[in-house]
Amino acid sequence: MKQGTSGTDFDGGCTRCARLVEYLKQSRAKYSDYHAAPVSPFGDAAGRLLIVGLAPGLHGANATGRPFTGDHAGIMLYDALYRFGLASNPQSIPGDDLRLFNCRITNAIKCAPPANKPENSEILNCNTYLRAEIRNLANGSVMLALGRIAHDAILRALDSPLVDVKFAHGAEHKLAKHDLWLVDSYHCSRYNTQTGRLTAAMFDAVFKRVCILLENRNA
Repeated sequence: MKQGTSGTDFDGGCTRCARLVEYLKQSRAKYSDYHAAPVSPFGDAAGRLLIVGLAPGLHGANATGRPFTGDHAGIMLYDALYRFGLASNPQSIPGDDLRLFNCRITNAIKCAPPANKPENSEILNCNTYLRAEIRNLANGSVMLALGRIAHDAILRALDSPLVDVKFAHGAEHKLAKHDLWLVDSYHCSRYNTQTGRLTAAMFDAVFKRVCILLENRNA
């Protein structure tokens, strides 16, 4: 079965955000071969690891239609997923046969925003879809937030006060009320990786802990 959305947590025709609808329209006009539409989650629909990024990049997922695919942001992510046994290939290339194992990738905002900066209203509008994705997770599942916006979006989807759970790279939070784990990492963006804010060793340490939590829900 082709990996992607389950159909209950995504609307490929969503038009809730007028600014994003116009931006995608401009993208389609300028780049006729781009996906230029809301980008669906990708991976194992029954996976116990949900990775949440910020939003599709203009020349990445907005072009290819797959999260973290087509630009720099996915290089470190898919390589780590492969090395930790969560992906069939170390790269995500449009048209390939990549499969994720026990893992699913999504974004807090499903449409590419101008300058990669969503407005608060857009984050809130899209939170309905993330809420549905999280609702589908089995007890004891792990959510990996790539960046503070993703971290905050997850908490909003769970109706949890943002002040109670602070974002910090490498932090892990046991959300006992929901029987879920939230783990934080800096986003694997070009800026973060090239400036050394996020190194491969730092990212590996996060995934090592994520895998322990997946293996032992009481870790």
